[in-house]
Amino acid sequence: MSLIDTIKNSLGGSVGGIVASALPGILEAALPGGVQGLLNKLQQSGYGQQVNSWLGRGPNQPITTEDLRRVLGTEQAQAIAQRLGIPPDDFLALLAKLLPEAVDQQSPEGTLQTPKPAA
Repeated sequence: MSLIDTIKNSLGGSVGGIVASALPGILEAALPGGVQGLLNKLQQSGYGQQVNSWLGRGPNQPITTEDLRRVLGTEQAQAIAQRLGIPPDDFLALLAKLLPEAVDQQSPEGTLQTPKPAA
């Protein structure tokens, strides 16, 4: 099963750590700059406190679908959602739910680790 299939399947059921683990790889392929690029955009847009909570130890602060829509822009959110084959609102809701955990998992020492490309 591909990473995109994993994300699609998660929309109909519970979203767990496996899906959160897959998210960075999907974002690397779908966004300019991948996860790090998205984190940079979030920090530049005033969401540095949330990003720092995901990178650091302790509880992860939430982000909303509207926050992500503002940062990504409607066109980019639609393009990524289309690539995943899901509605843009579902993509943004999924991203808002999974991004804090995914970044937290990918930054055990407080620095984002780039996922290895699929073989």
